[in-house]
Amino acid sequence: MIDTSLPFIDLHRHLDGNVRLETILDIGSEHGVSLPADDVEGLRPHVQIVEPESDVMQFIAKFKWMMAILVDAQACFRIAYENVEDAYKENLDYMELRFSPWFMAESYNLDPHEVVEAVVDGVQNGSEEFDIQVNLIGILSRTYGPATAHKELDALLSCRDQIVGLDLAGDEVNWPGKHFVDHFKKGRDAGWHITVHAGESTGPESVWQAIEELHAERIGHAVHAAQDNTLLDHMLENQIGIEVCLTSNVQTSTIPDLPSSPLKDYLQRGLLATINTDDPGVSGIDLRHEYEFAAPAAGLKANEIRQAQHNALEIAFLSDEEKQSLLDRYR
Repeated sequence: MIDTSLPFIDLHRHLDGNVRLETILDIGSEHGVSLPADDVEGLRPHVQIVEPESDVMQFIAKFKWMMAILVDAQACFRIAYENVEDAYKENLDYMELRFSPWFMAESYNLDPHEVVEAVVDGVQNGSEEFDIQVNLIGILSRTYGPATAHKELDALLSCRDQIVGLDLAGDEVNWPGKHFVDHFKKGRDAGWHITVHAGESTGPESVWQAIEELHAERIGHAVHAAQDNTLLDHMLENQIGIEVCLTSNVQTSTIPDLPSSPLKDYLQRGLLATINTDDPGVSGIDLRHEYEFAAPAAGLKANEIRQAQHNALEIAFLSDEEKQSLLDRYR
C-alpha cells in the first residue's frame, strides 16, 4: 500500500521510544544494569506492548528499561545513531525524531545539555553514514511541570540550530498546555516549528489550546478533535497538520480498535493527516506495518493511504527546496 512514487516519511517518532532490545542487553551487561531478562525474547514483554494499556501514562511506563540503560552520554549517542540506522533499514526517505532530554537524563541524573549534544551528534553521524535526512524535534515533557520544562528548554536551546521544532508530550490530563505558553513563545522566538501532543488523553479543548495559545502548526494524535466539527473546520482552513499513530492509539486505549480511528474521516475531510509510528520500539512495529496492516485495518483505501503519504511531505518541517529535492528522487 506504500506508493513508491512518493517519499516514505515518518514525522512522529520518539527516539527514546525506539531502543533496540539488543542494545538494552548490550549496554546493560557492559554497565552492570540489572535487567528482567538476559535474552531478547525474555526481555521483549517487559519493553514491548503485549496487551493494550489502560492509558497513555501506563504506555509510557514501558519505557522503563529503555531509560535504564541511558547511563551516560555515549549511550544517548548510540541510541540516536541506531535510530537513524533503523530508519535507513526501513527504507525511509525522511524522518523527524523527537526526544525529551530531561526524560532521558532522569535515570542517572545526567546533564540534559550533554544529552542534547549526544543526541545531535548521534543523529548527525547516522545521517552522514546512511545518507538519510533526519531532523530533530525537542520535547518538553509536561509530566515534570513547567519549572523543569524551562530547564529542559534551556538544554534544547543550547543546540537550537540543530533542532527544527518543539513539542509538548507526557501527562496531558494533569498538565494542560496552558502551563507552557511562555516556553513555546521562546521556542518560536528561536525559529522553531511547533507541534504538540493534544487530543490524545483529553478532549478537543486541548487541541484548541495548542493551536490558539501554543501556535501549533501540527498536532500529535488529535484523536479527540473528531468530537468538534468546528475545530476540524478550523484545522482544515488553517492547514494544521495531524500526526496519526494508529497502533499506539490502540495500545494506549485512546481508541478501542483500529476501525475506531478518526483517520479515515480526517482524510475524507481533506485534513492534512499522516501515518506515523510513535514509539516503534515499544509498539513492536515499523512504518511499513502502519501502512500495510494498520491503515487498511482502520478502513483506509489505497487512495486514502496515498493521500496520507503525500500529506507527510506537505507538512514536514522542511523548506520548499528540501521537499522538492525529496520528490526529485522519484522522477
